Amino acid sequence: MMEINKIWNENCLDTMAKMPDNFIDLTVTSPPYDNLRDYKGYSFDFESIAKELFRVTKKGGVVVWVVGDATINGSETGTSFKQALFFMECGFNLHDTMIYQKKNFVPLTHNRYEQCFEYMFILSKGKPKTTTLIKDNSKSIGLSNKTDGHKTDSSGSYAMRKRKYTYITNDKKIRINIFSYSTGNIESGLHIAPFPEDLARDHIYSWTKENDLVYDPFMGSGTTAKMAHIYKRNWIGSEISKEYCELAEKRLKPYLTQPTLF
Repeated sequence: MMEINKIWNENCLDTMAKMPDNFIDLTVTSPPYDNLRDYKGYSFDFESIAKELFRVTKKGGVVVWVVGDATINGSETGTSFKQALFFMECGFNLHDTMIYQKKNFVPLTHNRYEQCFEYMFILSKGKPKTTTLIKDNSKSIGLSNKTDGHKTDSSGSYAMRKRKYTYITNDKKIRINIFSYSTGNIESGLHIAPFPEDLARDHIYSWTKENDLVYDPFMGSGTTAKMAHIYKRNWIGSEISKEYCELAEKRLKPYLTQPTLF
């Protein structure tokens, strides 16, 4: 028996060592990558974590791995792609390569186009067992006042009948795999690199059902846990930094219930 709906203040490898095989329905996380930020002096063993994530993920479960690349000596590192390929070596399918587009990115002065996105690799253990694709209101160009082709003009010759194009509103359309979010929609001062609550919410909605178990091995400010709790999913978090763990617990306090065993 393992206590869930709890943040474990420890290395995620220690948390996953407590888990049985085929335990987690969904992982949503954004690891520290390429030393782009000082994560309280901690580092992580990516390959060991990837192997453990495969072990603890249920058949049909999904890992959402949100990651980008640093630019070093004029070249992007390609760390994100290396990690995706290693996940595949572990046995995951690369179900989708999605983009997290930042609406309010910080402009930089350099010799390339502005960097405004990170990758969201959707890794599945076999075919995803739950897929609830988000549909948004959409518009498409269509024909109005359709005709059967030709008409006779005043001189008696044939001329093409004019057709008018207009926007036709469709009820719903499946969203494209570029998700755009504002990065400033959670409480400030909690964490050096939080991802938007809506990002966690949308993936929890897409790949799980109520009462499924969601994991974040780099819990940080608690975004994944908060969204899982609000949308009636169980959750587990790992956070190696005691300071971040305390901040996340303070943020989650209004949502937490008594400890639950799973």
